[in-house]
Amino acid sequence: MKLTVIITQSNPEQVFTALRLANFAKSKGDEVSMFLTAEGVEMEHLNDPRFDIKGQANTFIQQGGSIESCGTCLKLRSIEGGDICTNSTMQGLYNMITASDKVITF
Repeated sequence: MKLTVIITQSNPEQVFTALRLANFAKSKGDEVSMFLTAEGVEMEHLNDPRFDIKGQANTFIQQGGSIESCGTCLKLRSIEGGDICTNSTMQGLYNMITASDKVITF
């Protein structure tokens, strides 16, 4: 199955849960892509000792997953693209959605 996980918020627990779900789906053999938009683009800057967000994100990437960030949302927050996520556009999000069997939003 092809899944797209969209993260729209910067709540560390929700972001951590989204990443855990993405990693679990990858372990089941699913093809998973992630897109960060709105507050979600802040993911790489979240630092909460209770939630290993960077570790989960790195595991996802190592398993062949991809994480794209809305370039406009990054620009609005004066954030540069990071090591984990690539800058993307609405076209990129649209392409992910139309290629997916299911879309999940956090």
